[in-house]
Amino acid sequence: MSSIKLTTFEEELKKNPELKISDIQTLREWCEKQPHLPKIQDVELAIFLHSNYYHIEPTKSTIENYYTYRTHAPELFSNRDMRKMQQLRDVFKVAAQLQLEHTTKEEYRIMIGCLVDLDPSHFFFNELLNVGLMTHDEFVWTHGSTPGQIFVVDATGITIGHVGRLNIASIKKGLRYLQDAMPIRLKEVHVINTSPVVEIIYNMTKPFLDKELVKLIHFHASLESVSEHFPIEVLPNELGGKGGALQELMDAQFKRIENFREWFLEDEKNNRVNESLRIGKSKTSGDLFGVDGNFRKIEID
Repeated sequence: MSSIKLTTFEEELKKNPELKISDIQTLREWCEKQPHLPKIQDVELAIFLHSNYYHIEPTKSTIENYYTYRTHAPELFSNRDMRKMQQLRDVFKVAAQLQLEHTTKEEYRIMIGCLVDLDPSHFFFNELLNVGLMTHDEFVWTHGSTPGQIFVVDATGITIGHVGRLNIASIKKGLRYLQDAMPIRLKEVHVINTSPVVEIIYNMTKPFLDKELVKLIHFHASLESVSEHFPIEVLPNELGGKGGALQELMDAQFKRIENFREWFLEDEKNNRVNESLRIGKSKTSGDLFGVDGNFRKIEID
C-alpha cells in the first residue's frame, strides 16, 4: 500500500488537542482483554475516540460494533476487489457516491449520492450500498477524523421500480452500522428533490432509525431550503452547484477506490472478529440484526 497515504496517529494528535495518550492506553488495555477483536492500531483508536467526543465507554461500544457488524454483514463488507467484481464497477455507471472536496463553514464534510442511470433494471441495491461504504472507508482512513459529516441524497429519478429492488435486510444492516459503528460525527442527513416515492422508502426504513437519527434527517422539495444548512455551491454542477462536472468527480472517485484495493483486501482478511475467541456467548447475524429471512426483497404489486 506504498502508494496510498493513510492518516497517522501523529496527524490525529496534531489535529485534536483533546486526544490524550492516556485514553489510547485505556482503550489498548481494554482491547487486550477482548480476544475476539483484531489487532487495532493507535490511529484507529484515535478516530473511534474522536467520533465519540472522547468518551471512553461509547468508544468501546463503537469499536466492538465496527468489527462485529463488518464480520456479520458480509454482503456489505466482503468481495470488495474492484478488479474481480464487475458488479461493483457497474455501480459507478449507475450512481454517483462522492465525498465532496469543499466543506461547510464548520468544516463538516459532505458525502452525496445520486442516480446517473435512472433505469431500475440497472439498480442493484447491495452493490450500491457496498460501494457507498467503500467510499466512506477510503475517506475516513486517508483523511482521519473530521469535525462532522453530512450525508446528502438527491432523490431525482427514484421511482417505484427502484423501491421494488431495495433489500430490507441490507437497509437494516446498513442503518445499524451507520448508527452504532461508523466512526464519524454525523451532523445532518439531507434528502433533496423529494417525491412521494421517497416518503414510501422513508416509511419502510423508519422502524430501523434511532430517534436521534430521525432528528437529523431533513427533506427538501427544492434546493432553496438546503442553503440554510450548507452552501449549494459545493454540489456538483449538474446538481445545481459549482463543485465540478459530475462525471469528472465520479471518475476521480472511481480511481481513489481502485487505488485503495489493497486496503480493502487486507481489511477483509484481518479486521474481523473471531467469534470462537469471544468471552461469553458468540454473536450471530440474527442476534445483531434480527431474523431477516422474510425481508430480503420488497414485492410491489
